[in-house]
Order: sequence, then C-alpha cells, then structure tokens
Amino acid sequence: MTFDQHNFDVRCEWGAEGVARLAAGSDAVIVVDVLSFSTCVSIAADRGASVYPFAGSLTEAQAFAVQHHALLANKDRRAPGYTLSPSSLMEIQAGTRLVLPSPNGSRLSTMSGSTPTFAGCLRNARTVAEKAQRLGRRISVIPAGERWRPEDALRPALEDWFGAGAIIHHLTGTKSIEAQAAEALFLTFRERLHDSLSQIGSGRELIEQGFSDDVRLAAELNVSDIAPRLIDGVYRMSE
Repeated sequence: MTFDQHNFDVRCEWGAEGVARLAAGSDAVIVVDVLSFSTCVSIAADRGASVYPFAGSLTEAQAFAVQHHALLANKDRRAPGYTLSPSSLMEIQAGTRLVLPSPNGSRLSTMSGSTPTFAGCLRNARTVAEKAQRLGRRISVIPAGERWRPEDALRPALEDWFGAGAIIHHLTGTKSIEAQAAEALFLTFRERLHDSLSQIGSGRELIEQGFSDDVRLAAELNVSDIAPRLIDGVYRMSE
C-alpha cells in the first residue's frame, strides 16, 4: 500500500515494479517508451497496422510471429525492413501484423494483466490521456526506462519521463507527487523537446549510430489522434 499511490487518481512509477504495484488498482495503464517501442506502436497504429508486443527470446519471437501470421521486427535498427527504429515503420501498410520484440515496452505491456493498457508517447500524449480517462479516473502512467548492461538494472530514462509528463499534463484529477514531478519536467522542456532529446544519453546514442530521424519522430508532440490500446494481446486503434 505504501508505494501504490492509491490516494491519488493519477499515478506514475517506473518500469516493471511500477506495473506490478499500480496496475491492479488502476482503471487503465499507459506504458511509455519514447525512443522506441511506444513511438513505433503509435506510428504503426496511425497507419492501420497491428502490433503484438513480445518480450521473449528470438527463437520464441519467430515462433510467435508464425503462429499469429505476423511479421517479426528486427531488434537491430540497422537491419532492412521493419525494426525497433520508428522511422522504419513510416511506410508500413494498413492491415500489417507486426511482432515488436522490445525488451522494455513490450515486457511491460505483457505485465498489466486485465487492466486496460495503452502505448503512450509524446506523439499521442493528449489522445492517449483522453481515451484512458474515459475508462475511469485512476490512471497509472509507467515510464519504461532503459537497462544498464550487462547488469540489466533499470536505468531511468529522461525521454520516458518527458513522455509520461506530457500524458499526465492532459489527465485530470488528483496527481501523486511522482506524477506532478513528471509533469513539471515535461513543462520545463516542452518548447525544446527535440533539442533536449538530442542531448540526453539515449538520444545522443541514437544520433551517433545514425538514427537522428528516430529522435526527431519521437520528439513530435501531439501529432497523432490515435490511442493504441492493447486488446487480446494486440495494440490496435482504440474506439
């Protein structure tokens, strides 16, 4: 009870522990993984594609894709075809089924149980907030974070806190201190999101690897009116 922020309508907590502690007491969960997963899901949903989050091994992901008659995105952004690079999905066709093997956003998406779950990012912050709150006042926003290697420990990632704060800014009701802190961070950097994402560690890493377009796409604020919702294990447009 101490860490579940149950006294507030809008809650915010990091990663897998955040989902584990907040999901059951929430009317909706919003998973935020800005520089890859959630932005990929947003772009795919905008174009009428469906996304299956998957967090297992490559062999398991390949079998899962075959089972669901879906294409498997490559974890390597440099690979041809669809990958975890948002820019690789800009021309995805409507009706495409895509398995997205993200170690962060996909993992959290599969942990939320029966609680309605959305993929949120800067691109769809307003729409996701509005659609989630139609389901009830208790909304948990989960910045995914990254993983330190090789320890595999959680690395709080500012880009995900920006995204969480952007969503929280459009939610009504009482907000936990954690949620208020995320919102305040977003408001501080709202007018220079692209510049800020380009300077934090995760963004610099992508730019150095040649993926500046991914940072640009991830920094676009409220450009999508689609709120991808996880239904029967698949992210699709929500009604």
